[in-house]
Amino acid sequence: MSFEIRRVITGHDEKGKARVMIDEISDNVISRRAGQKSTVIWATDQTPANLSEFNDFSAEVIDTTIPNGSVFRVSRFDPGVAPRNHRTASLDYAVVISGTIDMELDDGEVVNLKAGDVLVQRGTVHNWTNPGTEPCIVAFILLSAPLPKNLATEG
Repeated sequence: MSFEIRRVITGHDEKGKARVMIDEISDNVISRRAGQKSTVIWATDQTPANLSEFNDFSAEVIDTTIPNGSVFRVSRFDPGVAPRNHRTASLDYAVVISGTIDMELDDGEVVNLKAGDVLVQRGTVHNWTNPGTEPCIVAFILLSAPLPKNLATEG
């Protein structure tokens, strides 16, 4: 199945007027495991973001997060997506756009999320599974955040 996400990015012209700078189907689609695809819509390499410059390096983002920055990623999880337990050094805001998905924590707790649900992930070990029959689309905003010293970063 296709995975096409339109990204519309605004900015300013040389006179300071608001303009649409990018309006396209995002073509930097990657897969980290079977049954999953994602695309980075926008990223920043500092917080707060610098709005004086127009620096689109979204196609270059390969890591989950950027130190001291942010990543806006949209992911698709197909039914039966391969498991991938992981922890990231980030504060993640997730919005389920369509479908349903299960978030599994390292202690076995499972939370089913459906379209319209939101999740705040705070550096916890987790896995995304889709036991349904339809793909699930989730938008993630990932903010770099140091993990407590007693936790290790995983995959």
